[in-house]
Amino acid sequence: MNKYKNLAFNTVVFTIGSFSSKIISLLLNNLYTKHISPPQLYTKNLIETLALFMIPVFTLSMGEAVIRFGLDGSTDKKKVFTTSSALTLSGLLLTAAVVPFIQYIPFFSSVGSYTVLLMIYISTSALRAQCSQFVRARELVKLFSLDGILTTFWLLIFNIIFISHLGMGVKGFMISVILSDLCSSVFLFITAGLRKYIDRRAFSPQLGKSMLLFCLPLIPTTVMWTFTGFSDQLFISGMKGESPAGIYSAATKIPNLISMLSTIFFQAWNMSAITENDSEDRNVFYEKVYGAYEAVLYIGAAGLILLVKPVSALLINYSVYPEYRGACIYTPLLITAAVFTCLDLFLASIYTATKHTVNAFVTILAAGLSNIVLNLLLIPRLGIQGAALATFISYLVCFIIRMIDARRFVPFRFSLVTSISGTALLLGMCAAAIFRPKGYIVILAVMTAVMAAISAKSLLPMIKAVLRRVKRA
Repeated sequence: MNKYKNLAFNTVVFTIGSFSSKIISLLLNNLYTKHISPPQLYTKNLIETLALFMIPVFTLSMGEAVIRFGLDGSTDKKKVFTTSSALTLSGLLLTAAVVPFIQYIPFFSSVGSYTVLLMIYISTSALRAQCSQFVRARELVKLFSLDGILTTFWLLIFNIIFISHLGMGVKGFMISVILSDLCSSVFLFITAGLRKYIDRRAFSPQLGKSMLLFCLPLIPTTVMWTFTGFSDQLFISGMKGESPAGIYSAATKIPNLISMLSTIFFQAWNMSAITENDSEDRNVFYEKVYGAYEAVLYIGAAGLILLVKPVSALLINYSVYPEYRGACIYTPLLITAAVFTCLDLFLASIYTATKHTVNAFVTILAAGLSNIVLNLLLIPRLGIQGAALATFISYLVCFIIRMIDARRFVPFRFSLVTSISGTALLLGMCAAAIFRPKGYIVILAVMTAVMAAISAKSLLPMIKAVLRRVKRA
């Protein structure tokens, strides 16, 4: 199948599978803000982030290796799954020795009563990731997408039972995630026939060494990426209290609509980036895909900033805890930051495809350090809005560095004028949405239309390329 058609096909399949699940996940934020107070919502996000922080450490980031080596036609898939599973299991054994001590670290004392659940949460999440990533590596994209729908459905049902009906709050959330991940793992293990890919004799020390060499730089990269994304809430909690941190946490959920667009595309793109790494017209492929991807992100972000108030009302429940109502004022900058988070991930796919994973760590380290310094400078002066601004600037810094560095390995062309004008328009929309001058809705609508006109120039070539090759097929 042609590379453009393959990317389009995979994107459509992932869209069908992911859209409903992503929408349900976002709507769950309404349930959480209705039944969980701002301080407890902060604790919930703290636990989620800790899990994201520790999973790559304890699993040695084997999920990335499963994709990279599993898609490599020269590597036996039984060896990939058996070896990566053994390494993942050996790493998870360390959770019992480490997790109980987390509560003694500053900022994490509230996690103490959730220690046992956190260990189970990490293990079941890692198990599901191992199974689902291998399904992707076998290019069973329809099954992967179906699993996404079913897992979110199970998560919704369990949340209704444990949070809405039983009122278990944060514990109910953790139990819901654990059970939905277990259901997903069992479903994939049976339907994808993963049992036949586990064989003690297929364990390969040589492949394991190659996987570890590939993954080790990714562990600090993922850890730093997670810390950069969550450090704002830690600083707000330390400087302003847990309630403002919980409000900021609620505001961060709305930009997930942009991340949803990115995730759907990125699942397909990451596979194409690896399989097309050695193709002759790789650079042109990257150029067209990047231009279209950037255009979609800019248009989506502009539309979301325009509709930020009604979207906030849909995703955040103000009825029980009215303090959540002010969350939408912090959202515009976070939406703009989400655009650059997505672009950063696109450029990170170059490091994965070309196996320059150390560069991924160095570049995100720059973003992490920038975020820390900016939080210390801006939160005391601008409050919660300072944290949002710090997030935007830090991801912009990462984008600039990666755009310069990553194109040394895949020298694709991009439009600097489009990037600068698109970013300037988004920042102008942020200013209008935050300060709300007279007639600001009209201003936002006009700027959204201008953004669509500018971005269309980059989007149309990709659409034409896909349609042209589909007609030839």
